[in-house]
Amino acid sequence: MDVETDLEECAVKVPEVELPGTREAAEAWESLFRAQVALMRRFQRDDVWGDLTIREYDVLFTLSGCPDRSARLKDLGEGSLLTQPSLSRLVERLEAAGLVTRGSVRGDARGVLVRLTDEGVRVQREIGRRHVRSIRRLVGGALDAEELATLRTLTDKLRAAQADIPDPG
Repeated sequence: MDVETDLEECAVKVPEVELPGTREAAEAWESLFRAQVALMRRFQRDDVWGDLTIREYDVLFTLSGCPDRSARLKDLGEGSLLTQPSLSRLVERLEAAGLVTRGSVRGDARGVLVRLTDEGVRVQREIGRRHVRSIRRLVGGALDAEELATLRTLTDKLRAAQADIPDPG
């Protein structure tokens, strides 16, 4: 009996981790993207937004989850697809409606701090209650509890991984 052959047979086989191919990654992305677009179109057509647009609501929602209900304008922009000038105009409209205030950032003369007002909190909660019912109908109506948990796990993992994947160039 050959000792080398015996060792090979006894060795624990470690499966190689195979990265998904380009096709699988592209098909998964396309499916995720198309699902998001279909849902966003349905959400935009919902009669839940009152006098706000879905993007204006998104700013109120984002601020509601921030410490002191405030964030720097540039930080709001990082979570948005809006350009900086578009976001600035949107915040100006929200300020004119009394839903947010703008102020300076201590120690940063160019920084702008956006803060949710009490009226902004009230409006965000009112719209949020209606919106979450739409989410339940459109998302929860398509997936069961286990599938929803899996979807959240996968999308959280995908979003978190972006910090570790270098930008090209």
